[in-house]
Amino acid sequence: MATLVQVINSGSSSIKYQLMDLADPEHPIVWASGLVERIGEEESTLTHESRIGLGQDADPKTTILTTPLPDHAAGFAAITAMFERTGPVSQVGELAAFGHRVVHGGDAFSAPALVDDEVIAAIEECIPLAPLHNPANLAGIRGAIAQHPDVPNVAVFDTAFHQTMAPLAYNYAIDAEVARANRIRRYGFHGTSHAFVARTATAYLGLDPATAKLITLHLGNGASACAIRGGKSIDTSMGMTPLEGLVMGTRSGDLDPAILVHLVREAGMSIDEVDVLLNKDSGLKGLCGDNDMREIHKRVESGDSAAADALAVYVHRLRNYIGAYLVALGGADAIVFTAGVGQHDAITRARTCADMGWLGLVLDPAANIAARGGDIAVISAPDSPITVLVVPTDEESEIARQTLSVLQG
Repeated sequence: MATLVQVINSGSSSIKYQLMDLADPEHPIVWASGLVERIGEEESTLTHESRIGLGQDADPKTTILTTPLPDHAAGFAAITAMFERTGPVSQVGELAAFGHRVVHGGDAFSAPALVDDEVIAAIEECIPLAPLHNPANLAGIRGAIAQHPDVPNVAVFDTAFHQTMAPLAYNYAIDAEVARANRIRRYGFHGTSHAFVARTATAYLGLDPATAKLITLHLGNGASACAIRGGKSIDTSMGMTPLEGLVMGTRSGDLDPAILVHLVREAGMSIDEVDVLLNKDSGLKGLCGDNDMREIHKRVESGDSAAADALAVYVHRLRNYIGAYLVALGGADAIVFTAGVGQHDAITRARTCADMGWLGLVLDPAANIAARGGDIAVISAPDSPITVLVVPTDEESEIARQTLSVLQG
């Protein structure tokens, strides 16, 4: 069976892609990758990197194309032409499928799905739940179909991994009829990342996949925590939208819902202004003006009190979720840090795990500093009952793996 998958992450004005061979699922080969930017603007850019014709271990050759691309269909046409120009896919095998990241599948999808008219309709029905993401994801699917009508398309949903949560974890305490009518519940996100790092950590530590208890912390500009038992999500910090939960780069995370009413009634803000405030001007940016954790650390070192307070709030919220999930799981075999901050930020990891020896978590300071995010690293002390790891996430390979699983039945 063909094992080549082209992974597509389509944004409102961009298409990010990787051509990946999963003949060996544990060691996928990335033959090509690229990014189309500024779709719909006067000048669009396609940056394409390829090892096709050079060898899987060679440094990729970079080719840049600047041209107007009015829509995603034109973007896909440009990608197809770029492959033909720099190295056709056929030189490394037969393309098995396109695997598409789709942000919101509601409660309709608990697994990846082979795209057909019914799946497209279901993704469209979820647009009100993810108005910034699902339309772009659909544009990517339609662009792939238009350019390659004979190649299957598989939708892989950020929300699917969390469909194993019980009602006690996903229900909000509001009028049940109102909730049902408006599809209000916790869905959770970053599912491909949580699934990948949980499976990777379980195998690395030699844990029993059926019973392993993990807390995974995806800490990037967007951030979420997940409690996982036996490979299944039992709770997660993001909710109906990716706004709930941890403090993030520009998103508020948890807050009293009456604050929204107060801002509208007393501050005179419109609903759209509140939406922008909570999604784009809150989180670390709202607290101190910076959403880059590296800059925040520099400011803390220089004595900046606003940056110090922002970091303290960030860590406090993260520790609260770890504590809650330790209770939900009845303890944990491991806590896993991943994504940009999780993989590269030793200071945040150290502050998050500080003074937790009483509950079985002891960090190894030297191992924590040495972990740079390139490889799996254990950063807990040898005698720590709970193991703490850094595991680089690979959402693209997880999407490719799930895509092939659909084709293989």
